[in-house]
Amino acid sequence: MRRLTRPFESPPPRVHATAIVDPTANLCEGVEIGPYAIVEAHARIGARTQVLASAYVAAGTDIGSDCEVHMGAILGHTPQIRGHRGPFGKLVIGDRTIIREYATVHRGRAPGGDTTIGSDNFLLGACHVGHDCRIGDGTTIATGALLAGCVTVGDRAFISGHVAIHQHVRIGALSMIRGMSGVGKDVLPFVIIAGVSDVAGINVVGMRRAGMSAEQRLNVRRAYGVLFRSGTNVSQGLERLRELPPNDEVGAWVSFAAASTRGLCRPRSGARQHGRDRTDQSEI
Repeated sequence: MRRLTRPFESPPPRVHATAIVDPTANLCEGVEIGPYAIVEAHARIGARTQVLASAYVAAGTDIGSDCEVHMGAILGHTPQIRGHRGPFGKLVIGDRTIIREYATVHRGRAPGGDTTIGSDNFLLGACHVGHDCRIGDGTTIATGALLAGCVTVGDRAFISGHVAIHQHVRIGALSMIRGMSGVGKDVLPFVIIAGVSDVAGINVVGMRRAGMSAEQRLNVRRAYGVLFRSGTNVSQGLERLRELPPNDEVGAWVSFAAASTRGLCRPRSGARQHGRDRTDQSEI
């Protein structure tokens, strides 16, 4: 006679007969492992996470709860570094993150230097996140986007399809990178990037969706005008920003710029002169 499951009992993991799961892997309650999926030694998969058909979860990978790993995705494989044979770091993924078909995310290149992806992220098909990247919460990384090693992405940033981001670049929170762009310098929070490291305006839609008030959006617009429309260079513009009445938005730009080692993305010179970026008051 079949035993009834009590309401407080957590369902055990379900592993398809064709899946290969190392005995040392830690599968939490309610985990589902699909056909032909592989889970290597000492990987951990959080409660209710689904690993679908033919996905590969490598050793040293720690996945949070309520995530989705879709067909053919490869998580925690060794870094693509010429001649480097380990030991390696880990890949740590937060809760409620969705990783779609054939996305690849590599583990850290050395112990203690992990690749980390926060919670509530959406990685679309065939995107790549290289070793030692740091991805915040609520980000979107669209189809075919390529993040080289040691890239940092702030909360709720949006990286569109087929974007290429150079190693060690930082992408600020609530910024947006338009499709087919290339990014070789740091991207301030709240801005839009188009083309090759060109600032194209302020991410007004993203700020509104994040619940930023009209006053907060206006603070960003004013800071944008000081930094990019006043005819000064970046260093002079930052000094002028420090003289503005303090607020969180200006503070975010000043602290982000102070930590930059690659320099900041800027509007093209013609856009700075003639105001052809998208920062009109009507959008704020």
